[in-house]
Amino acid sequence: MEIVEILKALGDETRVRILHLVQEKPLCVCEIQEILGLSQSNTSRHLIKLKNAKLIKGDKKAQWVYYSLAPDTFHKYSFLGDLMKNLNLYKDLENDRQALKSLQEKGFSCEKLTKN
Repeated sequence: MEIVEILKALGDETRVRILHLVQEKPLCVCEIQEILGLSQSNTSRHLIKLKNAKLIKGDKKAQWVYYSLAPDTFHKYSFLGDLMKNLNLYKDLENDRQALKSLQEKGFSCEKLTKN
């Protein structure tokens, strides 16, 4: 059942943090791992769980995959939109938003990482 997979995916704090981040803008694995302080393999594992639950989608650009919310699932299950709006109320996620903003200001990107 699709709804069960969605609820299971939402049962992990890290995956909720990832959803919160990718609602801001599409992000690649290295950006997410940098913000959350996770390893690449751990970040990928969480992304796979979210993708299997159809909560996120990946768009490949060159050798990188950028993850964003999956609009079809959020449209189908309206409670997900409400959830995302309510996440903005939690101050604990403010650190993630600030880290994303800081990365953006520094010009951090997967493309630049692989050139160095």
